[in-house]
Amino acid sequence: MADPERRLALAYAPAPARPALETLWLIDERMGAIVAAAREPAIGAMRLVWWRDALAALDMREAPAEPLLARVAATLLTTGVSGAALSALEEGWSALLDSEMPDEEMMRLHASRGAVLFTLAARALGADAEDIAAAGEGWALADLGHRISDHDAGPQARRMAAERLATVNPHRWPRALRALGLLTLLATRDAGAIERHQGSPARVLRGAFYGLTGL
Repeated sequence: MADPERRLALAYAPAPARPALETLWLIDERMGAIVAAAREPAIGAMRLVWWRDALAALDMREAPAEPLLARVAATLLTTGVSGAALSALEEGWSALLDSEMPDEEMMRLHASRGAVLFTLAARALGADAEDIAAAGEGWALADLGHRISDHDAGPQARRMAAERLATVNPHRWPRALRALGLLTLLATRDAGAIERHQGSPARVLRGAFYGLTGL
């Protein structure tokens, strides 16, 4: 897993749920890597569609000889997360490849990827919170706001993130969701920052404090 803060958050998930949560994040990272590497948007979109269809097909047949799909079948489907539900991540990532889509519409579609990710993660963790989808949307928008280079779109994504995260309170969430709460807490900081430094000592310490205490 490439994201250092998701690796940190994983340590605060209940041990039995960690394989499922890590697999979920690996699927998300795989789609993100496809978008990042896409020199031709049409080719990137085709690769995303392949993953969407392959994930949905896991509900109907055994996993093919692809290691990550086999891992999904072994660790995620057994928690009640379906392949069809996982395949919904594709729409949020595909939005970033559509150059004709207005910025705000693209951002809202990409935010849906975060809502899907956090909702399915909560299911795998065996807990829930009424604002979990909003947290996922805000997390995805804050992340996007620090990844896109457009001088107008980046701040816009961060403003949208701040609006969504203003309605979220991870301090009220059950302990089982602490991994997601940690990411939400850091995303709230990112929404109001011009720069972020993932994996910095201050962020790691803040995340670890929340992970241990819920505060």
